[in-house]
Amino acid sequence: MNRYNRNILMIEESGQQKLLNSKILIAGAGGLGSTVIVNLASLGIGKLGIIDNDKLDITNLNRQYIHKFENIGKDKVDSAEEWIKSFNPDIEVEKFKLRLNEDNAESIISKFDLVIDCFDSYASKFILNDICNKLKKPLIHGGVMEYSGQVLTIFPEKSACLRCIFPDANLDAYVVKGIISPTVSVIASLQAMEAAKVILGEDNLLIDKLLTYNGKLQEFKKINLTKNQACPLCSTLKV
Repeated sequence: MNRYNRNILMIEESGQQKLLNSKILIAGAGGLGSTVIVNLASLGIGKLGIIDNDKLDITNLNRQYIHKFENIGKDKVDSAEEWIKSFNPDIEVEKFKLRLNEDNAESIISKFDLVIDCFDSYASKFILNDICNKLKKPLIHGGVMEYSGQVLTIFPEKSACLRCIFPDANLDAYVVKGIISPTVSVIASLQAMEAAKVILGEDNLLIDKLLTYNGKLQEFKKINLTKNQACPLCSTLKV
């Protein structure tokens, strides 16, 4: 426990044990996923699952800093595992080198206590949203673009989901936008904080509150949300 001394001063050994016993799935090992991985490995999360189907490209290195230059061309899940094991070898890592889809999502997500959405694809984000709701797994959504980002914690049956908030989202849309590492680090760190609070049973989560960040103005805003009664997903769930 000496490694986690500064954690224990805050959350006591019982809290640290909760973290060590937890299993968190990180959906995406890119920009958001990199900072989330750093934070969760530092906290001492017992098991990290990582989903990613991409290989490391040189254009990733401006924000995906757990990946090394010499790993260009390597699968991101392997590169991420290499960093985790070099930093905290006690953490168990389970890799999923695949593209998440409706056929494989349930069997993967069911293994974990909660999921952190670090995907950059709308279609993949909504698959996470739907399956987490079905399995009643907390989902911590994050998104970034240029100088801005957002975070939301979703508790199935209790809070608004992504389909409530973005009913008209084009799931096929994919536009390459600029992004710099400080924006990614801010949002991913907030996601990791929410994950720790969920595991520790803390209050004041971002449930029904979309936290937005504007890096140019250095402003945070909270937008209060409510379930959309016409949501095609939430309207089918028992409350």
